[in-house]
Amino acid sequence: MMPLPSCDTPPPVYLLPGWLNSDPEHWQSRWERQLGHVRIEQADWDWPRRGDWMARLDEVLLTDPRLAQTPAVLVAHSLGCQLVAAWAAHSQHTGRVRGALLVAPPDTEREDMPPQLHNWRPIRRPRLPFPAIAVVSSDDPYCAPERAGQMAADWGARLVMAGPRGHLNTESGLGDWPEGQALLATLCGETR
Repeated sequence: MMPLPSCDTPPPVYLLPGWLNSDPEHWQSRWERQLGHVRIEQADWDWPRRGDWMARLDEVLLTDPRLAQTPAVLVAHSLGCQLVAAWAAHSQHTGRVRGALLVAPPDTEREDMPPQLHNWRPIRRPRLPFPAIAVVSSDDPYCAPERAGQMAADWGARLVMAGPRGHLNTESGLGDWPEGQALLATLCGETR
């Protein structure tokens, strides 16, 4: 496998947590503290509205002047993955994103999803206009691996199976999750 070229300027990295936000020991929170990545804060973590979350992502990406020269990389967990898919399907500003790491996408179309997530149906499935890597656990309680694999295929994302790691969150015991950091590093050099 040929090594990917490195970036001249490291891209800004934005963290997109899922429903209820990422707790202090979540790998996203650790990356924020240790690596300086920026969490996109949402107005309502408890009752997330897809349109509001999409508008907030657009707002952040449009106000970062660095993105005119060096597009960002999005690092999404859980519902954040659905945010990336929905946003990319509707935004006129996808050129401000270089790539996305999509970790543990949930199946929001399942019957047992809580009512707070019903407005995230249907799942947006158009091919993403930038490179993406989807990391999927074989025993994620919020999405069967087959469904996650189909979402990754629809989005044009490279699928990485993480084994039986639950929802790839704090309870999964990932700590700083160096494997995820390595996957993020590969997105720096990928192009469509």
